[in-house]
Amino acid sequence: MLRRYTAGTRKKHAAKVYKTTDPAHPGVEKTYQMKDYLVGGKILLLNHIENPFERYTLRPAETRVLFREKGWRNIVGFQTRNPPHLGHEYVQKSALTFMDGLFINPLVGWKKKGDYRDEVIISAYEALIQHYYPKGAVVFSVTRTPMRYAGPREAIHHAIMRKNYGCTHFIVGRDHAGVGNFYGPYEAHEIFREFPDLGIQPLFVKEFFFCRRCGGIVNEKICPHPKEERIYISGTKIRGLIGEGKMPPETMMRPEVAKVILGFDNPFIE
Repeated sequence: MLRRYTAGTRKKHAAKVYKTTDPAHPGVEKTYQMKDYLVGGKILLLNHIENPFERYTLRPAETRVLFREKGWRNIVGFQTRNPPHLGHEYVQKSALTFMDGLFINPLVGWKKKGDYRDEVIISAYEALIQHYYPKGAVVFSVTRTPMRYAGPREAIHHAIMRKNYGCTHFIVGRDHAGVGNFYGPYEAHEIFREFPDLGIQPLFVKEFFFCRRCGGIVNEKICPHPKEERIYISGTKIRGLIGEGKMPPETMMRPEVAKVILGFDNPFIE
């Protein structure tokens, strides 16, 4: 089926998916740049597109078999488009405490200018898993699809994809798949109430920070100390330090991970 993709249709599409028609939103801008026709119908795979990350790619049929061979019944999936900082690590390990295994599944593909390059994300996670995770506790694989920055709606899409891989649980973080100020910090948590039958259990996590008094990574649910004791883990600040060739503090990122990122001439998409 062939359908005209008019300017008006693009605008309706943007409003329904992104909750905005503002071209300052990278997903909306990408939608407005699409061509004049949409094609629909039954999909047949003729051949595989060249994959530069084949060694890091597992397909759903493979992950399901792998999880079964490992004896994993409860598997938590983690979506990311960034290298890991301490907050990410703490979220993953908190979930893993109650699960049989952790499936770290970054997206590789189109992302907006200023985001990290795919190879940087992969290399950073290799360093984290090598130095800070028990052997056999993590399955790492990439998913080749563009980021849409659609906030809550994309969080639902991300959960469904991980269900297809065989995950039973899925981590939904603060401002999941968000960009700028287009979505509320926990809007992605709230939308899951509208979809109680997804077949995968969301795990909602609050913002994590380093507390000087606690002496580690915590969140407001478990830390009683005032804000003056907190060092918030800012992805923007980490990007700024790395852009200047500086090591982020160990209260934000593991040094092994930071060194890998700084080893790239330019870790960011231009």
